[in-house]
Amino acid sequence: MKNSKNSNKKRNKTLSVKNDTPELQKSSISESISSKTDKPTTIKSKSVINNKPTIETKINVLKPQQESMVTIGEAHNISDLDKYLFHEGKHHAAYKILGAHTSYENGSKGIRFTTWAPNAEHICVIGDFCDWNHLEANAMYAISTGGLWSVFIPNVHEGSRYKFAVTNKFTHHMVYKSDPFAITSELRPQTASIIKTELNYVWNDSEWLKTRAQTNYFEKPMNTYEIHLASWKTKDGTFMSYDELSEVLPQYLAKMGYTHVEFMPLHEHPLDKSWGYQATGFYSVNSRHGNLIGLKKLVDTLHLNNIGVILDWVPGHFCKDAQGLINFDGSPTYEYQDYKKANNQGWGTHNFDLGRNEVRSFLISNALYWINEFHFDGLRVDAVSNIVYLDYDRSHGEWTPNIHGGNHNLEAIGFLREFNWTVHHYHKGVMTIAEESSAFPMITGSVHDGGLGFDFKWNMGWMNDTLRYISLDPIYRKYHHSLINFSMHYHYTEKFVLPISHDEVVHGKKSLVNKMWGDLWNKYAGQRLYATYTIGHPGKKLLFMGSEFSQFIEWREYEQLQWNVIDEFPIHHDMQLFYQKLNHLYTSYPALWELDYEKDGFKWINADNGNQSIISFMRYSRDKKDSLLFIANFTPAMYLDYKLPVHDAGSYQEIFNSDSVEFGGSGQEITEKLFTTPEKIDGFEQTLTLKIPPMATIILKKID
Repeated sequence: MKNSKNSNKKRNKTLSVKNDTPELQKSSISESISSKTDKPTTIKSKSVINNKPTIETKINVLKPQQESMVTIGEAHNISDLDKYLFHEGKHHAAYKILGAHTSYENGSKGIRFTTWAPNAEHICVIGDFCDWNHLEANAMYAISTGGLWSVFIPNVHEGSRYKFAVTNKFTHHMVYKSDPFAITSELRPQTASIIKTELNYVWNDSEWLKTRAQTNYFEKPMNTYEIHLASWKTKDGTFMSYDELSEVLPQYLAKMGYTHVEFMPLHEHPLDKSWGYQATGFYSVNSRHGNLIGLKKLVDTLHLNNIGVILDWVPGHFCKDAQGLINFDGSPTYEYQDYKKANNQGWGTHNFDLGRNEVRSFLISNALYWINEFHFDGLRVDAVSNIVYLDYDRSHGEWTPNIHGGNHNLEAIGFLREFNWTVHHYHKGVMTIAEESSAFPMITGSVHDGGLGFDFKWNMGWMNDTLRYISLDPIYRKYHHSLINFSMHYHYTEKFVLPISHDEVVHGKKSLVNKMWGDLWNKYAGQRLYATYTIGHPGKKLLFMGSEFSQFIEWREYEQLQWNVIDEFPIHHDMQLFYQKLNHLYTSYPALWELDYEKDGFKWINADNGNQSIISFMRYSRDKKDSLLFIANFTPAMYLDYKLPVHDAGSYQEIFNSDSVEFGGSGQEITEKLFTTPEKIDGFEQTLTLKIPPMATIILKKID
């Protein structure tokens, strides 16, 4: 890599290179060595994150050879070990060396800009501090043979806007780019990066983080509220700030009984309609709601209200807008070199080259950035199927098989394993969740055993089957009974989350309540029936905003939810109350979450009563006395003397009924104790005789 023409000789040195492994210089994270022999010298170095040593790395350092001489420059506070780890795909805090950082050099305070552009011949930093002029003094110089460029510019201040003018060494064409590592960016339609170096925030969630690290979340309640911040609520028709959201969102979630909130992507993105899934600024906080300090305050306040916070993270693809990552140095850089593999035609994006070392450093550092700097408790990885399959959403001839002739993206699978291993290595108690829609094996299997290493997987099969089932006329449900009971056949193959997400209530799919069969009464009853059945089904839960008060229209990202219907129409108030009480019931009973992924936590009573479209099952905690009995009737027929076989003799009490009058139901509740009788049915020794309300799920608890 040649230097830019104006490189100052005082900041240059001659470095000999063999196999792209530079001689290490003394730094805060590398040891000083001498080259007195032609033999490789093995040293042990450790990369550092937050002043903690991480993975030990063995590096062979070779004596300089004469056959490959490259002139490169030095960069203050960027060690040769940093460069080596970045180019090896093993730098886990790349955002601390790349991007724009305050520096004191040659007696002056300023900003050191560093970026990666392997096919650049010249890069100039332009900004409002130089009236956007191309100045030779602001030209970057190469600091590694792998494409790292850097420059120190004195007297540049916090809040200045800037871009990189990158000239490709093959075409000599120049492109203007935002900084991939910028932590603050302009709000669309403007596209410049903004210098932000003051990141300090006084956190108040130390107890939360301590508890998180000691928590086995597989045996804890997890009922997640998925939210799109821009359209949850607005203020006078404009976006609410993170500070304003801190005043209302945590209290609402706590009142409603949710344990977690999942934010749709908060990366900077140019198109509102992309919902954040097509990013240009992967390190930049979505500026529609304010700055990164505001986001930290929001997460902090949520933690103080005992709400876990999950972030949607998108490592599979990125936006094609010209200022972003696309062809960053004038040629494929962050995307695959093969256009067929890079081009994501279905979404109009480019796929990351997940086999390229520097891209891995960029993305894994990005994942850790959101966890380190913002204390997120989990990352939900978007579109995993697009990542692991070469032929995802592609026709014959639009993809190339892997070296084994198959359709698995081998380097991407390796990336996901490395991502999951790394997150769990640094942050015990932080969860990773896969949105994956196929039967790809061992999504939640350990990396050691050949799995991808995620903690949870969205159960898209359950979602599709059950949403189809509840849309059917009850007359025909008996012919499709497997849609409601099949999920337990494969439930223990992965650690599943049961999601009713944003994708299911948009683009003509109807709102959740409007998916239900029948007239208005049956629609609301059907949603209550379905939600209560879902609470009983093993697996963690997720519900998209607005569904908790049965907003009838589809989600619209350009306006706030229809909160007004809660006050204007009693049924929406009743539905919100229903979800509030159902959610609090969920957290109160360990039987509903403690053994989600163990077979001892669930037993069918009757899975096969297709003729009446009634299912019944038991949920257990480790304390077998803490058991709950679910009966779900998916028809509008009511049964007064329904005989239900049970495992255990004794008395039972109804603790929840989705048909309750206070929820807008018909009021067919069971107020008296129920006693078993010794009657054999279907191999059971005991029987309950009880009333089954129409289009409802009831929950009974054995009391003695």
